[in-house]
Formats: sequence, structure tokens, C-alpha cells
Amino acid sequence: MKSRFPLLIVALLLLLLGAQPATAASYPNPGVVTGSTGAHDPSIVKKPGGGYLLATTGDGITLKTSADRTAFADAGKAFPNGTSWANAYTGGSANLWAPDISYHGGKYLMYYAASTFGSSKSAIFLAGSTTGAAGTWTDYGKVIESTTSSNWNAIDPNLTVTATGEWWLTFGSFWSGIKMVKLNPSTGKRADSTMYNVAERFVNSKSVEAPFVFRHGGYYYLFMSFDFCCQGASSTYRIMVARSTSITGPYKDRAGTLTTAGGGTEILATHGGVYGPGHPAVFTDSDADVLVYHYYTSSGAAKLGINLLGWDSSAWPYVY
Repeated sequence: MKSRFPLLIVALLLLLLGAQPATAASYPNPGVVTGSTGAHDPSIVKKPGGGYLLATTGDGITLKTSADRTAFADAGKAFPNGTSWANAYTGGSANLWAPDISYHGGKYLMYYAASTFGSSKSAIFLAGSTTGAAGTWTDYGKVIESTTSSNWNAIDPNLTVTATGEWWLTFGSFWSGIKMVKLNPSTGKRADSTMYNVAERFVNSKSVEAPFVFRHGGYYYLFMSFDFCCQGASSTYRIMVARSTSITGPYKDRAGTLTTAGGGTEILATHGGVYGPGHPAVFTDSDADVLVYHYYTSSGAAKLGINLLGWDSSAWPYVY
């Protein structure tokens, strides 16, 4: 992410013009990352003592660390001794999905999903650690589950804390789309039984998933993935965004289309040798707002993608 002055100049020009990249050809390549860069469904948190901790889909949840957001090193597994409590949802597999990592109240928190591909028999769990190190994570139990008869899917969790201190969990994949529930900040579990409908698609197998809600200015921005992951270089994943003044919505894209009616504005898609970028996560760093995601190479390998996010004169994000 260093020595990127030409991209910064382009970003400043876009900001002055109130524009955003209009075609896939104008999308930037991922910023430079080195070391252990294999990743699927990544999320990153800044460590209070400096550096970064990344969590990604893998057996027992894969952890990586970085001192500078550029060079990443393997840091073991959150759960190296197995996750028997999740076996009913994974079919006995140790593979856990889409960890959402954050730091609150003096500890690291991680929401993560247990499921099998194409099934809505799924559950989201919560774990915590005071250090974030491999093997130090304690599972706090199940937060929410879906069944084979549900019309929604309990995977791809994301925790958002509002300006007033409310905790909300956004999640979902395919079926009837993206959902949201309120959490009790003292437990990290559900505060009530209400479930909000946040986004739904009606084309391409109703493919919308991997929500991430990020507060910027007077809006909550819903980042999400459209279309299909997990097919290597044939993946058609792309990153979309919409916004609302209320965390529960309604969310609308740049054209004014509701996300519950399939709306979403594309901000990153396949371009050049970058295939199927998706599963976005966003955080504010000392230099900029940062977009974290995975993409596939021409060989089909899943890689960590990191870019910066700018905001145009209409307060819509663009990638640079």
C-alpha cells in the first residue's frame, strides 16, 4: 500500500469531479501485499498495540498478522483443537466460514459461520480472546441459526456498532437475502426476536451475500457481493454498495433503487487478472478508509485484496 502517489492523484481528481470509476477497465489492481496472502472471506482489525490481525475462512479459522498492512505472516488457527460444537452444521468438517473480527471492551470478538456449501442449515457463533493469538479463543456459543426449511441463511456475519452504541449483526446469503438483528452489547447475543430484511435479489439465483455495514458521515453504507464466488477464475463475484441514514434501512443505491428490490451500485468487479473480487470488509486506518476482500487469480487461487476507499462529492465510495 506504499508508493501509490499516481493512484492518490487519480483519487483526488475523482473527488473533485464528483465521479466514480464507470467501467471495469478503470478499476485499480489490488494494492501490494506480500508474504502469506492466500485468503478467502477476510476481515482485519487494528490491534490496540499496533499492527493488524486478519481472520479468514479455514479449518479452525485461519489467522494472519501484519505490522504494516502490506507484509502478512501466518499466525495459526483460532481453534487448533477442533470445533465440535459446530459439527452439526459443517457435517463434521473443521472448516469455518467468513469470520468477522473486531475489538471491543478490551478484547477481540469474532462472529463466524458454520455450514456446508449450498445448504441453509447454518449457524453463526461468537468467540472472544484478550490477545487474538492462535489457541486463545473461547467460543461463547450460538448467536443465530437457520434450518433447511428457512427462507434465509445464517452465514456471513458482520457486527456494526452505531454512533449511539447500539450493536447490530448483519448476515445472509442467497434465499431471501440479507438480514439484520439487534444485539445486546453486554453479551453479543440477540437482543430481541425481530429480524429486518435489508437486501434481496431476484436474478442470478438470488445471489446476494457477504454484507458489511460501515458508518461514514451521515450514512450507513451496505457493502455486499453479487453473483457467484468459489469458482476460481470463473467466479463472477463483484462488490456492490448502497446506503441509508438508518442502520436498518431502507438502503438505496446511487440510482435510488432499494436493495430489497435488487439495488446496488457496483464499485469493484473482475478486471485484468483479478477475477471475482468480493466478500468486502471496510475499516478506518490512520491514512484512509480501507477495503479488504478476496479475489481469484487466473490459476484459481484465492488471494487477499486490499485497496483504499475514497468518497466523492455526493458521499459515494470509490476504490483506488
